[in-house]
Amino acid sequence: MVDDPHSQSADSVLSAYDTSADGLATGEAKQQLVEYGENEVVQVSERTRLSILAAQFDSVLIWVLVAAAFLSVWAGHTIDAVLIIVIVIANGIFGFVQDYRAEQSLEALRELTAPRATVRRDGMTAEIDATELVPGDVVELESGDVVPADGRLLEETDLEVDEAALTGESVPVSKSTEPVDPNAPLAEHTSMVYKGTNVTRGRGVAVLSTTGMDTEVGAIARELAATEETRTPLQQELDQLGRRLGLGVLVLAALVVPLLLLRDTPIIQAGLTAVSLAVAAVPEGLPAVVTLTLALGVRTMAEESALVRRLPAVEALGAVDVICTDKTGTLTEGRMTVSKVWVNDTVVALDETEDELLDERVELLLQAGALCNDATRDEGDPTEKALVKAAEDHGFDVEALREKQPRTDEIPFSSETKWMGTVHDNQGYVKGAPDVVLSKSSCVLTADGTVALTAEAADCVREQVRTFADDALRVLAIAYAEDPADIESDLVFVGLVGMIDPPREEVADALTATARAGIDVKMVTGDNVRTAAAIASSLGMGREVMEGREIEAMDDGTLRERVEAVDVFARTSPEHKVRILRALQANGHVVAMTGDGVNDAPALKNADIGVAMGVRGTDVAKHASDVVLLDDNYATIERAVERGRAIFDNVWKFVAYLLSANIAEVAIVFLASLFGYLVLPAVQLLWINLLTDGLPALALGADPQSGDIMERPPRDQDRGIVDRRMLGLVGGTGTVSTVVMLGLMFSTLDGAVAITPYAMTMVFTGFVALEFEKLYVIRWLRETPTFSNPWLALAVGVSLVLQLAVLYTPLNQYFGTVPLELADWILIGTVLVAALPGYFVVVTAIRQYLPLTSTNCESPD
Repeated sequence: MVDDPHSQSADSVLSAYDTSADGLATGEAKQQLVEYGENEVVQVSERTRLSILAAQFDSVLIWVLVAAAFLSVWAGHTIDAVLIIVIVIANGIFGFVQDYRAEQSLEALRELTAPRATVRRDGMTAEIDATELVPGDVVELESGDVVPADGRLLEETDLEVDEAALTGESVPVSKSTEPVDPNAPLAEHTSMVYKGTNVTRGRGVAVLSTTGMDTEVGAIARELAATEETRTPLQQELDQLGRRLGLGVLVLAALVVPLLLLRDTPIIQAGLTAVSLAVAAVPEGLPAVVTLTLALGVRTMAEESALVRRLPAVEALGAVDVICTDKTGTLTEGRMTVSKVWVNDTVVALDETEDELLDERVELLLQAGALCNDATRDEGDPTEKALVKAAEDHGFDVEALREKQPRTDEIPFSSETKWMGTVHDNQGYVKGAPDVVLSKSSCVLTADGTVALTAEAADCVREQVRTFADDALRVLAIAYAEDPADIESDLVFVGLVGMIDPPREEVADALTATARAGIDVKMVTGDNVRTAAAIASSLGMGREVMEGREIEAMDDGTLRERVEAVDVFARTSPEHKVRILRALQANGHVVAMTGDGVNDAPALKNADIGVAMGVRGTDVAKHASDVVLLDDNYATIERAVERGRAIFDNVWKFVAYLLSANIAEVAIVFLASLFGYLVLPAVQLLWINLLTDGLPALALGADPQSGDIMERPPRDQDRGIVDRRMLGLVGGTGTVSTVVMLGLMFSTLDGAVAITPYAMTMVFTGFVALEFEKLYVIRWLRETPTFSNPWLALAVGVSLVLQLAVLYTPLNQYFGTVPLELADWILIGTVLVAALPGYFVVVTAIRQYLPLTSTNCESPD
């Protein structure tokens, strides 16, 4: 392999590969194919379907439930075991479907391989399968081709290549056969063509320097394969919660079972008590409810142009405190637009000037730009499309104009001449690089007519070119020839056109909203420094800029220090993006990274949240991401963050709700067992959890968001979902529930030495009703209006009907319950009223001493 072929002469590269401009001999190519392998991006690693399925059951919560199921079978309680196993399997299948759909990143890279390529072999030109190409092969390229492998250019004619997917460069790159600086960034390797990029203009011949996994795309594939899947904050927290609950169950079992055996409790009852404690401690519905709630959020976000590929990403968006965003098409509109024009001594901002106020010279400039042009408004070179759009937006019917002044001759644009000329009847029009057009002009059009182009006037033009360039405008000059014969030497200089990919109108407000929410936004782009800084400035972002080459010169420690202050990173490569991301993550940030190209895939997969562009994004970027923006708009990211925070608010509510219920269940079963009563057997506990963890908890996902949700700082992921507010709520309300339920149990036992079906039914039903009451108390803590969610009221109503079914239908024989009378319901109602003051005391204390927006406590947001 040749090091830095972009900086070597074409002859040197040919010599290094022992080939010539006529290509390799067929025999040599076959030998090379054996040595280097096929020219394809292969999958370095792949998760099998079986491994994905197995991963769904690698959870402490699941292990505890499976153990409880085995104990239930051993004790002869088959119904309990079946219920547990059904819940475990349902959760596993749902998770498998989601994860399997996300395992497509490397497969998308393979699709970038051009299926056929034109190659020179044995001095002849042939079309072969692109996988058979080897280093040293000489390939021919023309407009519309996908470059089949990385190569050093030998010949080119007006060759332009769209490298946005690889480098982030917003416009096609003009290529040259001349060597470039060895230290030039990838985006400036004008002497090279790269696998997977697209030829947009001209023709070229290149000798291949690398193929397959040795190409730039192949290097990205290796990094993508080596990248471990990141776990979102909620995934990590739920796993940690599961471990703590599992340990708690073991400790309780170790305490209770020996204690019961010492009290001469039959071993079967001691085992059933252990099973009940395990079922009571584990919120088995939590994974399903979290998944379904996130799925509802996914549907809502899709309606808002954000397609979520991994469910946990919905919640993780709410924890993001840094967004690294691409520039082109995300902060900007993603298309070149004529922003300003200059005619002698006058600058006109086209987007601010009424058509009727346009100078005649500006109208001539727009007309010339539309006629000296091969594009339409929607098809063609980005620069030429911008000129057509500018003309149409200011009153010209370009199609009619071209019919009225048909082209009779032309001088095509070339990268060497840097200008284009067209002849229309008796007049010629020219557009091109300002210096080139100036050199061909003898006159300049002024407000008073045509005058000689003096040195002073030419300097004035050059000064205006520099001014436009300082504003990051791409500048073209427009001129005309009164006599087509003089089109190359005697032009009348009309003016300058300044073009830019402008910021989206809604982005500035979205940036302000994310800043208010405590989120830092950094632009990471492959574009040049001047353009990046100008766009950042226009959007109110900081102007401190760092180039990719500066990142290369820094060690990781220095980058970690600098990355906090820098707002704009320009001329970045895939490696730069990943280093920036890792530096931010090492500083404790939760980072969302946007991208659209192949080059963005490693950063997207390494990010806490990878956000790909849906309109212009490559399949590789989309499959490596967690979220796809259907409109490529930064404002959609801001809305997605807001939605993520709202969803996490609701997740927090039902996790608190579920845990408070489980803590109360454990306390009741544990304390009652010390008195010799198995008050809530496993089947009743599972039913309670099914009612409370099911429809009502799910309906919390439809709760409206708080009005101040984007005024709070991002939540600290290190503090976990179970924060001090939740611990206070769970402990306080759990204590209240335990006290009133034990009181109800003893009052209904009426001195019995063993639990009675009636007492069991009263505690069973009373606990269900108490949990629904507590649900509304928790919502009040989060400042959610009581009657703002009709779905919740419906869910509670349905759940109560189901509870009645296990009391008054033959189902009661499976649950060990008996029908209740009116007096019993009045007693349960009295218990609910008695518990309410206790709940409100707990909630009031939490709101006073642990306020939601406090920066001194572990806010769940």
